[in-house]
Amino acid sequence: MRDVTVRSIEARDRAAWRPLWDAYNAFYGRSGATALPAEITENTWTRFFDVNEPVYALVADEGGGRLIGLVHYLFHPSTTAMTPVCYLQDLFIEESARGRGVGGALIRMVYERACAAGSRRVYWQTHETNKRAMRLYDQVATKSGFLVYRKDL
Repeated sequence: MRDVTVRSIEARDRAAWRPLWDAYNAFYGRSGATALPAEITENTWTRFFDVNEPVYALVADEGGGRLIGLVHYLFHPSTTAMTPVCYLQDLFIEESARGRGVGGALIRMVYERACAAGSRRVYWQTHETNKRAMRLYDQVATKSGFLVYRKDL
């Protein structure tokens, strides 16, 4: 992962962040007619810089502001812990940068940020078909065995 820096997102990154965000959403089928409404993208971006929001973003910068990866995470209370837990919500690496350690570096930085915030657990979910990502996840975390159920309202 030579010449790649993992850092907090900055306001100047918006134009470089957006294609990664759009590609992440397209990967999960949220594009075209099923794309996220523009106000959700705007709200997501704004939350990264709102000190009252527990939502954060890190990026992998290949130099000169060329972003090749992103991770979004948030903290929330838990009924089974005294300290907030960290949910790693979005992780995306551009295709040309996959296999170079960028995803692992972004996850490790989330671990560092979670520890610094007093969190004792980081968790995330992925689609069962995302086999390539799961090869990385199996190296950096333990499968909990829990399945996700959801009801859209």
